[in-house]
Amino acid sequence: MHTKTIAELLKILDKGECSSEELTKIYLARIQKLDKTLNSFITITEEFALSAARIADEKRRKEDKAPLLGVPIAHKDIFCTQGIKTSCGSKMLDNFISPYDATIVTKLKEAGTILLGKTNMDEFAMGSSNETSFYGPVHNPWDPALVAGGSSGGSAAAVAANLTPAATGTDTGGSIRQPAALCGLTGLKPTYGRVSRYGMIAFASSLDQAGPLAKTAEDCALLLQAMAGVDIKDSTSIDNPVPNYNTMLNNSLEGLKIGLPKEFFGEGLHPEVEMAVQNALKTLEKMGAKVFDIELPNTKLAIPTYYVIAPAECSSNLSRYDGVRFGYRCDNPQNLEDLYKRSRGEGFGPEVKRRILIGTYVLSAGYFDAYYVQAQKVRKLITTDFINAFSKVDVILGPTTPSPAFNIGEKTKDPVSMYLCDIYTISVNLAGLPALSMPGGFVQQCPIGIQLIGNYFEEGKLLNIAHQFQQLTDWHQKTPLTFKE
Repeated sequence: MHTKTIAELLKILDKGECSSEELTKIYLARIQKLDKTLNSFITITEEFALSAARIADEKRRKEDKAPLLGVPIAHKDIFCTQGIKTSCGSKMLDNFISPYDATIVTKLKEAGTILLGKTNMDEFAMGSSNETSFYGPVHNPWDPALVAGGSSGGSAAAVAANLTPAATGTDTGGSIRQPAALCGLTGLKPTYGRVSRYGMIAFASSLDQAGPLAKTAEDCALLLQAMAGVDIKDSTSIDNPVPNYNTMLNNSLEGLKIGLPKEFFGEGLHPEVEMAVQNALKTLEKMGAKVFDIELPNTKLAIPTYYVIAPAECSSNLSRYDGVRFGYRCDNPQNLEDLYKRSRGEGFGPEVKRRILIGTYVLSAGYFDAYYVQAQKVRKLITTDFINAFSKVDVILGPTTPSPAFNIGEKTKDPVSMYLCDIYTISVNLAGLPALSMPGGFVQQCPIGIQLIGNYFEEGKLLNIAHQFQQLTDWHQKTPLTFKE
C-alpha cells in the first residue's frame, strides 16, 4: 500500500478497500520505524493525523466529494500549522507554535488531506543540501551517506522512502526541483503568484514559491489543483484562472517545440547527466516533439544576481527575529542591545548569518546602487532572455542539477561550490517562471532529474509533458530497495 501513488490511493479509498485511518496508520508506522535513518521529519503529528483520518472516513461514508479526501501528506516545516510547531529548521523557531494555518495548509486540508507531520529543511530554506538544519542533515534514501538536496530535502526524502505519498515544498532558487532530482521524484515550482505565500515563512519574498513533490506528474497535478488560486491575504497572489490540470495530462505532444539552451551544456555538467537529457529528448521526439537550439545568454549571471537579491531580501525578512516578540530568546540579557545580539547570534546558524551579512552589506547606503540596483537590472535581462526564447519554443528542457547527489559534508566548507548546485534552477526563480523536475535516469544508483521550464502560468503544459514522458519510461517507478518493503 505504501508504494502507491495518490491517484492509486484515491481509487482504493473510493472502492472501500482500505480506510483512511488504516492508511494513515501504515504511514505513521513506517515513519516511526524508518525515519531514524533519514531524519526527514521534525515533527510527527500522530494524534492530529488519526483524528483527521477518522473524520475523513466518516465524510466518505456520507459521500463527501473532496478531491483528496483521506490521503496522507506531509508539509515542509516552513508552512505555519495551527497548534503545531513550525520551526523553519531553525533554533530561532524551535519553540514556535503557530496560531494559524498557511493558506496552502488550509486549501489542502479542505481538499481532504491528512497531515502526517512537518518535514526537515535547510534553516530558513537557505541551502542546497539540507545540511544547515538545526535538527541535523537529511539523508538520501538511495544512499544515506549522500545529501537529499535542499532546502526541501526532508519532503523529498520522505516521499522517496515511501513514508508519505506526497509532500509540500518551497522553491526560492531550486529548492523543490533540486531535491526532487536527487531523490528520484517529480517536483513542481509553479509560476510566482500561482500559489499563495500567506503563512509560508519568508526567505526572499520576490522569489519564494510553494509547490508539490510526489512520485508522478499526475500526483503533482492533483496537488496543484488543490493548492493553486488567488488569495486576498497575499498581495503577490495573482488572480489568474486555474485550469483543470488533470484533463490536460493526456494532450498530444505532436508538434511541441522544445528549446535546448546551449548555456546548460558545458563545463561542470556530469557527462552521464548530459546523456540522460539527450535520452529524454529522444523519448519526447518519438511522441512528436521537435527540438530547437536556443540561447539564454545571461544564464552565467544568474548565480551572482541571485546571491545579491536573495540575501538582501533575507536580511530584511529575518530582522523580525530579535528575541522580543516570539522565537528564541537568550538567557539573562544584560540590556536590550545584548538581547538582540545574543538572541540572533545564538538562534541563527552559520549559513543564515552569512546571508544576512551579505544582504545587509548590499543594501547599505554606500553599496545599494552598485550591487542591489545592478542585480535587479540583470534580473530583467535574464527575464527578457526567457521571453525571447518562448517566442520561438513552447518549453525549455535541460538538466535539473549538474551532477547526482554528493556526500554529506563534501561541500559544507565551500559555499560557492554549494551555490553552483543550483546553476540550472536559479534563473527560473529570478524570472518568476514555472518549472518541473522529473526523474530521468541514474548515475551509479543515484537518481538524476530532467528539468522542464515553461512560460508563465503554463504549469499544465509541463505536467502534460512529464506525464506523457512517464508513460514511456519507468524512472519514476524506481524505489530505494531499503524502503521498498
